[in-house]
Amino acid sequence: MTDELTSLFDAARAAQARAHAPYSRFRVGAALRTASGAVHAGCNVENAAYPLGACAEAAALAAMVMAGDRNPTDIVVIGDGEALCTPCGGCRQRLREFASDELRIHVAGPEGIRRTFTLGELLPHSFGPDNLA
Repeated sequence: MTDELTSLFDAARAAQARAHAPYSRFRVGAALRTASGAVHAGCNVENAAYPLGACAEAAALAAMVMAGDRNPTDIVVIGDGEALCTPCGGCRQRLREFASDELRIHVAGPEGIRRTFTLGELLPHSFGPDNLA
């Protein structure tokens, strides 16, 4: 892993440690880097009324927007277990709001990066802001 990817992985792992997942016990962390070089992280926050929870990717995007930043270039999403912890469909669309098909999505487990996708691979033929121009 490059130093930049290692620092992004470390930020996602630190966010995962703060996740509020008392129901699923499936803690997720996400950290994204923007074109400006800034890193914004988030964790999943569950709620007893399940549909009201928030995904880690959505939390990282909210932190990015709150900081006045835009244009993510890379995101690391980390979850435990054997299966790849890719962003859900809703988060793929949330990422598309701010990123192009070239956004690199690095899927990780506790041991490190497991696989890298582009947003275009995970959300082909997407509908985004440019469709409304």
